[in-house]
Amino acid sequence: MRNLSIDVLKIVLAFFVVFLHMQLLKNSYPLVNYLSVNGLFRLAVPIFLIITGYYFFYVDQISKLRKWLLRTLVLYAIWMIIYIYYWKDEDHILLTILFGYHHLWYLIGTFFSGIVLYFLRNQSTIKLICLAVLLFLTGYAIQILGNLHYFKDETDSVLNIYFLYRNFLFVCFPFLTVGFLINRQKAEIASLKYGPLLTVLAVLCVIAEAYFNYKNIGSESTDILISLLFACPLLFLYFKNKYIKTSSKFLANLSTAIYVVHPLIMKSDFYENITSFKVLIFLGILLPVSFALVYISKKIKYLL
Repeated sequence: MRNLSIDVLKIVLAFFVVFLHMQLLKNSYPLVNYLSVNGLFRLAVPIFLIITGYYFFYVDQISKLRKWLLRTLVLYAIWMIIYIYYWKDEDHILLTILFGYHHLWYLIGTFFSGIVLYFLRNQSTIKLICLAVLLFLTGYAIQILGNLHYFKDETDSVLNIYFLYRNFLFVCFPFLTVGFLINRQKAEIASLKYGPLLTVLAVLCVIAEAYFNYKNIGSESTDILISLLFACPLLFLYFKNKYIKTSSKFLANLSTAIYVVHPLIMKSDFYENITSFKVLIFLGILLPVSFALVYISKKIKYLL
């Protein structure tokens, strides 16, 4: 049986990603836009990874790993082909294929980090936590050095290449490991007296860190926030432990559909030419298309 609370959370996170990419308030309210795009909405991908890692705990045999990897890789390949028009003329095509185009980096990152985690799964919890935190902080340091433009030569250009820090090793593996360990340790929070308060405070810390970055580092895009290390697990735990039994995968598939298809609509000429009610019109297109994808996925294996 599935947990409906987690599937509802995935829908919310999918829309976080959508609104992150839309950046609707960029020109009118730059601070609010920054706090949402580079703060609140950055909760989405790490929590998706934690959810994946939580269920990856059950991938405990090489046959299950092969099946899991095949599904992830085929899903990635299908959507890379669908988006090929937008990346086929890029200068570094091999790097794009290896690290993923745009939002699809999440899928290939999950693929590679799953391989690493599988072969480290029998390590102690302490060792896995230390490795995950070390890798995460390494990616964070690279990102911050790039945003601060600490180096004034070609090193600065290298540090600002997003896939150098936003990849399977520095983002996907740490949060996949967190989800895996939550399942292994049977972690709880919803039953705690101050569970909801801790969760809200953690989310506020993410927004506060975004504000600090805006004022002290600059307005450049920030994928990795230190506060995500504790805010994302707390938020996931809160929803996980609000267990509501369901047998339907509809919402889970719908969240995936929203995630993979929304940039395709954003990149269309029709979307670019919308001048009024942009959000409503966009959602009016996105939701039916996503529902249709869920239906089609019943006929086409690995589409979602």
